[in-house]
Amino acid sequence: MKVVVTGGAGFIGANLCRELISRRSVRRVVALDDLSTGAAANLAGTGAELVEGSILDRDLLEDVVDGADAVVHLAARPSVPRSLADPFATHEVNATGTVRVLEACRRHHTQLVAASSSSVYGSVTALPKHEGLPTRPLSPYAASKLATESYVLSYGHAFGLPALAFRFFNVYGPLQPAGHAYAAVVPSFVDAALRGRPLTVFGDGHQTRDFTYVGTVARVLADAVLRKVTCPDPVNLAFGTRVSVLELGHHLAKALETAVEFHHEPSRRGDVRDSQADDGLLRGLFAGVEAVPLEQGLAETVRWFRSLPEYA
Repeated sequence: MKVVVTGGAGFIGANLCRELISRRSVRRVVALDDLSTGAAANLAGTGAELVEGSILDRDLLEDVVDGADAVVHLAARPSVPRSLADPFATHEVNATGTVRVLEACRRHHTQLVAASSSSVYGSVTALPKHEGLPTRPLSPYAASKLATESYVLSYGHAFGLPALAFRFFNVYGPLQPAGHAYAAVVPSFVDAALRGRPLTVFGDGHQTRDFTYVGTVARVLADAVLRKVTCPDPVNLAFGTRVSVLELGHHLAKALETAVEFHHEPSRRGDVRDSQADDGLLRGLFAGVEAVPLEQGLAETVRWFRSLPEYA
């Protein structure tokens, strides 16, 4: 079985490549990545093949998807703040790029599993978030991810393409980079704590998130590919946990066995106040799936950070 992972040198993509290579029925994994946010080093020792290039390149997509049994589409321009700085670039990669991938899959009759985002729920306040709720994006990034999943599901309906769209919530774990303006909260917190700096919190810190360990996400994605799971509706890929940003900091302090301090800055435009997944549909499709607990996932994440030369 040949599987293509777009964004395969990124944080989630490289973890997925490792998971796929570990499955006996997968003989070949190709990671397509332009290395704008991913890194070739993330794939070291995985056995995956790196093809450097963009999902906007039609000819390259044709070559890469040819002979593939499945494509897991993770390539995206991430981050709400980035989308506010350059909405068009976010749209071009996340929306137009998805159509390019879909067209390649349609021509080759290839299964597609794609990543959307919980940010599509936007200003909807109901908790937990279930897939039947309306979508009210609060940022160009969220709108682009709604376009992503809408295109994926529409190709399933219109062309019979085997398709599945997951709404990722707050995925964290090893290989997630820190030290840049658009870093996610977990790596930002770990980086600051290991350097003895206060943890930067935007707003009051009581905003809540549903954190999902990347190893859990990779296992679900691999199972979706190997069992050829499809669904006519988007599927939340999270497990209904709800942790405030301040609580996350305290959990991290336990993992690090040290005290932490918080530095508050103003809330950011486009950020959702509260996020929590209803995981009923996910568990119906993936019976027996179990999430890695936050404490365990943070411990694994801290262990990985401490293995890096800059934190030794």
